[in-house]
Amino acid sequence: MRVKSNSIIILATCFTLFASCTTDTREKNPILQALASTDEKIKKVADSIQQYQVQILFTQINRNTKNIPSFTDYRFQVNDSNYFYPASTVKFPIAVLALEKLASQDTLHTNTQSYIEGDSIETTFEKEVNKIFAVSDNDAYNRLFEYMGTDYINENLHKKGVQPVRISHRLSAPDADNVKTKPLVLYLNDTTVTHTDPTFNKSPKRLQLENLTKGRGFFNGDSVVLEPFDFSLKNYLPITTLHNLMKRVIFPDKFKAEETFQLGQKSRKLLLKAMHTLPAEYGYNPETYYDSYGKFFIYGDTKDSIPSYIKIYNKVGYAYGTLTDCAYVHDTKNNIEFLLTATILVNKNGIFNDNIYEYETIGIPFLATLGREIYQQELNRK
Repeated sequence: MRVKSNSIIILATCFTLFASCTTDTREKNPILQALASTDEKIKKVADSIQQYQVQILFTQINRNTKNIPSFTDYRFQVNDSNYFYPASTVKFPIAVLALEKLASQDTLHTNTQSYIEGDSIETTFEKEVNKIFAVSDNDAYNRLFEYMGTDYINENLHKKGVQPVRISHRLSAPDADNVKTKPLVLYLNDTTVTHTDPTFNKSPKRLQLENLTKGRGFFNGDSVVLEPFDFSLKNYLPITTLHNLMKRVIFPDKFKAEETFQLGQKSRKLLLKAMHTLPAEYGYNPETYYDSYGKFFIYGDTKDSIPSYIKIYNKVGYAYGTLTDCAYVHDTKNNIEFLLTATILVNKNGIFNDNIYEYETIGIPFLATLGREIYQQELNRK
């Protein structure tokens, strides 16, 4: 694809901020080719790229004659120190880690019935993992959060080299920042009930990163506070960590044993199925939870059905004007596979917590078109 005039600015910005945008300077960066698209959904963002705080990480996957995959990574404005709010993407590592902890406990399994003390909902770990990926359920994340606690989560992610990362709070909960976890009541069988003990976790320290304060104001209840919104005590999950977590989950054989999650065959199968299964297949109303409800790349700007031969294993997040998707895309019909992670901030008025964000008009259309551009490049690539 020929580089258009608007992408010259992108290219200059890319190489000014990040000296090594490509793994091989003799090759064109597929991300830059995608951003050079004349499609208005891309161009609108590409023409003001810094305003939207875009970061993109793309991995081309090739397989040799023995079907062993190899990776080539391409980056655009990726910077772990440049903070963005990860929103629901934090549910991805929590789901994986909870399944691993469960696999290490002899008395528990994925279908163990349980409920959080004080909660009226009885559920299973399998149901909560399914809800996390199908409809990005906040309560499901919070239940797994209570099962582990932040100290366990952060220590075990760091041990595996899944870092930088900092999980510090629940999502959309009145006690989101409480360092004490709630006990889980567990049914070991029809007659035996046990519970987990609450844990007391370390209080999070303020992050020391760039862009931790954003915008020009935020709502606190019904009042507007005219000062930047402070994210320094929020969850932190940059796209390099998110992207490499996806690599570990999809391609565990490419990592050392101590860097992978010990899930067991059954739990790994459960996880992978949950990551690509569409909401309707779990019984959700397809009018509300259409195929692309949690799939931004390629299909996010349409409610059309996703073809059965395209499997998208992913986790999206959207909150505070930030949209993020981390995905492994596998087209079994055309023998295409790649990894793509991207984030974008769409908050034109600079006010947080007002629920006025350009998700549907700018953010999701950009991510969907970016996914299509990358997919088309892979279709055309030998």
